Amino acid sequence: MRIKTRFAPSPTGYLHVGGARTALFSWLYARNKQGKFILRVEDTDLERSTEISTTNILNGLKWLGLDWDEEPTLQSARIHRYQEILNDMVDKKLAYYCDCSKSRLSSLREQQLAEKIKPKYDNKCRERNLKSSDNTVIRFSNPLNGKVIFDDLVFGKISVDNSELDDLVLQRSDGMPTYNFAAAIDDYDMEITHVIRGDDHINNTPKQINILEALAFQVPKFAHLPMILNEDGKRMSKRHDAVNVMQYREEGILPEALLNYLVRLGWSHNDQEIFSINEMIKLFDLANVNKASATFSKDKLLWINKNYIQNFENINYINELEDIIKQIGADIKLGPPLHKILPFFAKRSETLIDFAKDCLFLYTDKIEYNSPSVSRFFTNGIQTSMNKVVDMLEGAQGWSLEEISQIIKSVIKMDSLKFPQLAQPIRIALTGDTNSPGIAEVIFLVGKERTVARINAAIRLNS
Repeated sequence: MRIKTRFAPSPTGYLHVGGARTALFSWLYARNKQGKFILRVEDTDLERSTEISTTNILNGLKWLGLDWDEEPTLQSARIHRYQEILNDMVDKKLAYYCDCSKSRLSSLREQQLAEKIKPKYDNKCRERNLKSSDNTVIRFSNPLNGKVIFDDLVFGKISVDNSELDDLVLQRSDGMPTYNFAAAIDDYDMEITHVIRGDDHINNTPKQINILEALAFQVPKFAHLPMILNEDGKRMSKRHDAVNVMQYREEGILPEALLNYLVRLGWSHNDQEIFSINEMIKLFDLANVNKASATFSKDKLLWINKNYIQNFENINYINELEDIIKQIGADIKLGPPLHKILPFFAKRSETLIDFAKDCLFLYTDKIEYNSPSVSRFFTNGIQTSMNKVVDMLEGAQGWSLEEISQIIKSVIKMDSLKFPQLAQPIRIALTGDTNSPGIAEVIFLVGKERTVARINAAIRLNS
């Protein structure tokens, strides 16, 4: 049997962190087993589903690199299939029409709550043999006795009495299928072998199993993933937490780093923290998924992101970095190629935003000086020493880090200065501030012509 998993988002917003982790675990399981991973868009909620949301979700998956093996399926394109199954179920007494009004159902619920009974439909229409009309729904004839028992691949054996389940609605009065019905039929039709999803769906699983078994359809295996909590110990919320995957892209997080972080939210392999994509695929197993909820930590994500940025031999993020530099108004053509500056800046940055801001002085000639730094380091007489540096740089035969470093050292010795007394005003002249890579490295990267021009401009401005 070839393993086949799916990710089935509802297009009612963006791809959030919880959904991305579910997609990742489903994708990894399929890739580990040399199986297939497919994408299904559950868009039967006509009021909330939008094409923009579908596009946002697809873009999020593409950015993360979670590719799928077949054309995405839209549930809205399968309405005829659901109707065909429903008609057959009604004919076989596996389902029935119900015309109970909302007010009756509301009153029933209130009464059951008052009597401290678990709210559920009372099966009033089950034996009435109603026909379809504008105000009818179709309900499932749930088994009245017995249990639903399944072995969850994360939580183990789960057993639910059928007496706790009600005759759930399969089709609303507007003709659209409900989630539990459509999802069960889709999983069968699409030959899904493993349904991997959040543990908020555990209560739905017995309902879907009963539907599939009533139809004599193959039941997939289920694995429910523990929820993700925010740092306050509460379930991550779309309203209150930064859970939009693409928001992390805007903040300078690398997709590989986010995947690495997400895979560790509920899964582990010994004490290893950093995983390449290939390592994730090779090592991933549902047996190592933890039952306990995982806590999302922005600090931990930044630590992993920093590790990826520091591995500057992996230059997959060059294009992302170039886009950010352009977005903040710099011209990438003014400075050295980005891959040549990685050794000088990568170890200083937690995010690509940090990286872009740190190296910005290389890609713009609009240098804004930090006034307190200028006041502190442009002391009387330092301009003379800076002029000596300019003269020696202009006369340099080559342009190497060693030669530039020697020029700085020789002027410091010549004028009896301490290193910061000369390095800092030059650094301010070249970058606008006192925080940068080593001064020789900065001069080397800015280049001879621009270095001379910037130092001269700073001397004139502060004389």
